[in-house]
Amino acid sequence: MRLWSPVLVVLVLVLVLVRAKADDGFVSTRGQQLILNGSPFYANGFNAYWVMYFGSDPSQRNKVSSAFEEAVKHGLSIGRTWAFSDGGDSPLQYSPGSYNEKMFQGLDFAVSEARKYGIKLILSLVNNYENMGGKKQYVEWARSQGQSISSDDDFFSNPVVKGLYKNHIKSILTRINSFTGVAYKDDPTIMAWELMNEPRCPSDPSGNTIQAWIREMGSYLKSIDGKHLLEAGLEGFYGQSRNQGNPNFQVGTDFIANNQIPEIDFATVHSYPDQWLTGSTNQNQLSFLNTWLNEHIQDAQNILHKPVLFAEFGKSTKNSASDQRDQLYNAVYSAVYSSARGGGAAVGGLFWQLLVEGMDSFRDGYEVILSENLSTANLISQESRRLIRIRKMYARLRNIEKLKRAKEIGRAEWKEALKGGNNNSPGN
Repeated sequence: MRLWSPVLVVLVLVLVLVRAKADDGFVSTRGQQLILNGSPFYANGFNAYWVMYFGSDPSQRNKVSSAFEEAVKHGLSIGRTWAFSDGGDSPLQYSPGSYNEKMFQGLDFAVSEARKYGIKLILSLVNNYENMGGKKQYVEWARSQGQSISSDDDFFSNPVVKGLYKNHIKSILTRINSFTGVAYKDDPTIMAWELMNEPRCPSDPSGNTIQAWIREMGSYLKSIDGKHLLEAGLEGFYGQSRNQGNPNFQVGTDFIANNQIPEIDFATVHSYPDQWLTGSTNQNQLSFLNTWLNEHIQDAQNILHKPVLFAEFGKSTKNSASDQRDQLYNAVYSAVYSSARGGGAAVGGLFWQLLVEGMDSFRDGYEVILSENLSTANLISQESRRLIRIRKMYARLRNIEKLKRAKEIGRAEWKEALKGGNNNSPGN
C-alpha cells in the first residue's frame, strides 16, 4: 500500500478538481478564450443595471435575489451592472470621494447574492451619459473646483477630472464587502471591470483622446488589481480607417486600436440596430446585425487575438412585435454559438435588460421578464444549454488529460519502486 499511496493521492486530487463548481476561481484569458478553472468559459448572460439601487433597500432586496434566481434557472451565468451613481438623488457618490454607505451596501448585497447564485459580474465604473451622473457630473465637479472646462468630452483629458475618476476606481476596487468581508479586488465573483459604459468622444473623431484615456486608466486600474479582467465598455464602432462598417456616425472610438491596448483583456460589442438604423425595415436591420456580428468576431480572432463579448443587445417592443425581438436574439445567439463551438473568440452575449415582476417603472421596451416573455425566455435557455454543453466538453477533455498525467506519474513511480526493490534484493 505504501508503494501506491502517491498515485492514489494524485487521483484523489484529480477527482476533487473534477467536482469543482463552475463559479469557483477568477476568470482569466488564454488567447481568444476566457478561462475558468482551467477550461474555456463560454457563457450566456444579462444586464441588470438596477441591482445596486434595489439592494440598498432591505425591503426591495428580494427583487435582486429573484432576478438572480430566475437567471440561474435559465442557465445565465454572467451579469453586468453599474458600480456608479454620481450626484443627484440617491447617489453612490455624493461628491468627489464622499460616498453613500447605504448605496454602497446595496452594491455589496448584489455582489454577495451573485456569489451565492454562482453568477459572475461585470461592474461598470462610470457612465458616458447623464443618467446617474456620468462624465457630465465629473466635469461639473471639476468646474466647481475652478477648472475651466468647455466640453463634457474634457472628461477624457482634463487632469483634475481624471484624478477624480481615478479616486472612484480606487474606492470601488478597495471596498470591503459588508456582507462577505472580501475586498472587491480580491473577490472572484467579479469577472471584470468596465472603464465606462459606452465611451464616446465625438469632439475627436480620430480616436486619439479615447485611446490615451483607456491606456492611462487601464494601467492605473491594473496597478491596484491584477487579478481581474478589464474591458473598456466599447460599443464596437470602428475608427476612421474602417468606418464603412459603422452605422452612419462616428463617436471617437476605434474597436481595433482601443482593444489592442495590453491592459484590455477582452473586447466588447453592443448591438442596437433599431436605434442606429431608425426608419429601416426589420429585414435591413437584421442584415446589418449579421454583418456587424461576424465582422467583430473575425476581427477579435484574427487581429486582436482576444475574446469578444456581446455585452449589450436588444430590440424595443414598444415599436415592434415580440417576434422581431426574438429574431434579433436568435441572430446574436447563433453567431455566438457558431463561433464558440469551434473554439472561436465569441464567448457570450448579455441581453438588455433583465427585470422581474413589480418593476414597471424600469420598463424601457427592451426589458425581458422571464416569467412573462416566454418565447424570448425559451431562446435564452436554449443558448445557455448550448454554451454549457461546450463548457462541459472542454472540462471533460481537461479531466481526461489530468487522468492520463496521473497514470503516467503512477507508472513512473511503480517502475522506480521496482528498480529500488531489485537493487535491495538478497543477491545484491
